[in-house]
This record gives sequence, C-alpha cells and structure tokens, in this order.
Amino acid sequence: MPHTSKPVGAFLSPKLVGLLAALVTVLIWTSFIVIARASADPARGGVLSPFDIVYARVWGASLILLPWGWWINQRDRLRRDEGSPSFTIAARDAAGGSLLGFSPLPLRTTIKVGLFGGVLYAVLAYNGFVFAPAAHASVLMPGSLPLWTALLAVPFLGERITPARAAGLVLIVGGDLLVGGASLLNALDGSGIWRGDVLFIASAVVWSTYSVLVRRLSLDAVRATIAITAFAFVVFVPAYSVLLLAHAVPGRVFTAPFHDVAFQMFFQGVGSVVISGISFTKMIQHFGPVRSTMITALVPGLSAMAAAVFLGEPLSWNLLAGLALVTLGILFGVRQVAATRAAAPDAARA
Repeated sequence: MPHTSKPVGAFLSPKLVGLLAALVTVLIWTSFIVIARASADPARGGVLSPFDIVYARVWGASLILLPWGWWINQRDRLRRDEGSPSFTIAARDAAGGSLLGFSPLPLRTTIKVGLFGGVLYAVLAYNGFVFAPAAHASVLMPGSLPLWTALLAVPFLGERITPARAAGLVLIVGGDLLVGGASLLNALDGSGIWRGDVLFIASAVVWSTYSVLVRRLSLDAVRATIAITAFAFVVFVPAYSVLLLAHAVPGRVFTAPFHDVAFQMFFQGVGSVVISGISFTKMIQHFGPVRSTMITALVPGLSAMAAAVFLGEPLSWNLLAGLALVTLGILFGVRQVAATRAAAPDAARA
C-alpha cells in the first residue's frame, strides 16, 4: 500500500494540543518577566536599553508577522474579487487591510490597537524593569490585568461587576497595594523602585485597554497581533532609527554584539509575541476563557519564584502576601464567573 504522510498535528489529540499550548504560554509569560528584568536592569550589565529591546522585539515579530499579514490581505482580496460566499461582510469591508498591505485590519482599527498593544505596552513595560524587580512586575502586570480589564469593561463594554466578582477584584487591589504601596512609601529612599511600579501599572492599564478594544471590535486574535506589530514597525522602527542615527538617544542596538540583539529578537519578538500569541489562542480554544485565566493565574507566583532563583531577588513578606492575594483574587473571580455561566442555562430552562 502507498505510504501517506500525515501532518504533525494529526498525531496529537486535542487534549494534548491544549495542554502543550497551556504549558508553552505559562513558560513564555513567566520567562518574559525574568528575562526582561535581567536584560533591562543596568546593574546586571545589560548592553541594550529598554528602547533597544523594544526595537529588537518589533523586528523579531515583524520578520514573521508582516509576511503573514501580507498573505492574509492577498487571500482576502482574492476571495472578495471572486465573491466567495464564506467571505463575510465584515471581512469584505476589511479586505486590503492597511499600512501597505501588511496589516489585515483597516487603518483606524490598526492605529487604535497598535498604539496600545504594540507600542505603549512594550515601552512602558521594558522601562519599568529598569527600576523595579521582576517580582513587582509579577504582581502589578499579569496579576492586575483582570482588575483593569474589568473596570474598563464597565464603561466600554457595558459589563456589570457582580458582588462576587467585586470581592475578587478587592483581593487583587489589596495585593497591588501591598507591593506597589510599599514602594511608594519608600519613594524618597533613592532606589526609584516606585517608578518601575508606576510603569508596570501603566503597562497593565494599556494592555487591558487593548484587550477591551479587541473584544469591543470583535477582532480575530491573529489579525490583531499582526496589526499591532505592523503599526509598531511602521511607526516605532523608523522614528527610533532616525533618533539613533542622529545620536539623539543613547541606544546601542546598532553597536551592540549581534548575539545580544538576535537573542532579544528571537525571545521578545518571536517568542513573546508570535509563539505565545498562537499558544494562548490555542489554549483559549481548548480550555475556554475562564479555565485559561485560571491557568495563567500561575504566572505571578512562578515568575516571582523564578526571579528569586535565577536573579537572586529577595521575597519579602509583603511581596509574598501580595502574590497570594492577587492569585486568590484571580481564581476567586474566574470561578464565580464560571459558576454564573453554568447556572445560566438552568435558569433559562426554568
């Protein structure tokens, strides 16, 4: 009998694909915090500035996502011209994309999501790692995302915060105050940690804004990821290149050893943007949004522990307490959402 080859995915069960996607997502999200701190902290002898890391991140992601975006646009144009019945009205309106055909979304949408998810988030987050430890980022970035997303969803998505969900958010606020509040109280000690904490909080707010925009505009995850990368490539890369060539900023991305730049391009761009974006989408498809949030609730604690092991960062009592409160707040909130959704069909039948 003739031998027929099968794609690799055909040998993997949906459950195994979901578990692998969850493992990859948690691993990359955890590594992102530790590696970003190790790379951006001046005391650790890093050769690249935070803006250099953003520059490498955008280039690394663009090498994969921009050709992908161009291919999607060409496919959409072909379907539109052929009048394919599977080509929805929304997709027909977006056919052709924007930004020279590299973004698969219309220009206004690309600017909206690209500003928050592509440029501001990366600039704020990487600059935060200059001042504050990775463990602070663990609490104030992924740990507080449910808080800011829930608060922004009220005015922009019309969602309602139930008493049970509010209790989970209060726990997250308590954890944030234990970590960020302590650094603000010591703002005059000269360490500057409070500056990093403020930048981490701002980056969480910015990413939550991007998440709410994606939900409000009903955007596809892959198209949105390509669009924010295309926007960052068109806006940030030329502007920063001109500033570097004019010696207007102290960046070293053009003079640093190639292996340092290539590593950031691979991990921050290909890993944190492309691979984790795909794995997170696969995880959502298998586990659903509620269970996926419970899985990613492991990230704050794991990244703080990894920072203690690999970076030698101390785990103070207020940091451990903050981690515990944030993790409990996330788990409590999503469990209540799951219980509410499970009860909804019963109420409808009644």
